[in-house]
Amino acid sequence: MDLYLIGYLVCVWLSSSRVLGGYPIWWSLALGQQYSSLGSQPILCGSIPGLVPKQLRFCRNYIEIMPSVAEGVKLGIQECQHQFRGRRWNCTTIKDNLAIFGPVLDKVIATRESAFVHAIASAGVAYAVTRSCAEGTSTMCGCDSHHKGPPGEGWKWGGCSEDAEFGVLVSREFADARENRPDARSAMNRHNNEAGRTTILDHMHLRCKCHGLSGSCEVKTCWWAQPDFRMLGDYLKDKYDSASEMVVEKHRESRGWVETLRVKYNFFKHPTERDLVYYEGSPNFCEPNSETGSFGTRDRVCNVSSHGIEGCDLLCCGRGHNTRTEKRKEKCHCIFHWCCYVSCQECVRVYDVHTCK
Repeated sequence: MDLYLIGYLVCVWLSSSRVLGGYPIWWSLALGQQYSSLGSQPILCGSIPGLVPKQLRFCRNYIEIMPSVAEGVKLGIQECQHQFRGRRWNCTTIKDNLAIFGPVLDKVIATRESAFVHAIASAGVAYAVTRSCAEGTSTMCGCDSHHKGPPGEGWKWGGCSEDAEFGVLVSREFADARENRPDARSAMNRHNNEAGRTTILDHMHLRCKCHGLSGSCEVKTCWWAQPDFRMLGDYLKDKYDSASEMVVEKHRESRGWVETLRVKYNFFKHPTERDLVYYEGSPNFCEPNSETGSFGTRDRVCNVSSHGIEGCDLLCCGRGHNTRTEKRKEKCHCIFHWCCYVSCQECVRVYDVHTCK
């Protein structure tokens, strides 16, 4: 391993005690051993790191839902890594570290990256719980029978409508349980968590299936369904790009000093409950920095033909790039045989791979 990177990781480890203070450590259950055994071993609730008392009670009372909570966080992390795959910060997780994103999501650094991760993780929990209920894997939830209304012309209700409101409720109860402090970061996290969950409710749609002879649509049944999670990721990525910068205000209430958020620039559109908010600027992520959680972009693959953020000029921060050739085995000259299989040959092709200096 590169000595420069080793030194950086040591710095991250040494600063972990500061990071964990306000960190949603429970996200690590999506990457740890607890993820695969939550459903069969309820005693693991006490061993999941970072749970506040309310989350611990939830886990023990609703243990059969916890695998879906873990699956939802994992789904959110994977979507984050897809959406940021070509950017300087690419949603990298740190193996064997409770703070799975490092200091980049620390309570001190309230950036738009943190806003996106909170939104997509909360949406992931709601999404996975909703899907699990519709699939019948939990005895405490199932299909939605409350929001059907009268059928439309030419179709009737059928199938299993996904109960997204139940999934949103679970996400709100669990993910927001630790965000009850009277500080600005809790206010920011609550807002972005809810923005992520609202995205699901806003994009619920009717999914229909035709029934009849020879594929005719004599009878059509429809049910409420969640959108594809990739679509939610695309939507929240747009919200990341247009996130609203806020400022922190302090005022006294009966419980003491309370921090709230106010939009920084009044001539911009004020954020709605569907927008993401932040109040700290992002680092440039060009060089490794243990304080900000930046891994830098050294050795990252870049697109030499692109002028966008994934291009070598911007991704490499002006340091230039190296080029190497790489041989890859691929299927080629495929032929369809009647009936019914495809045969292919194996070809070796040479590609240029460009990496940042």
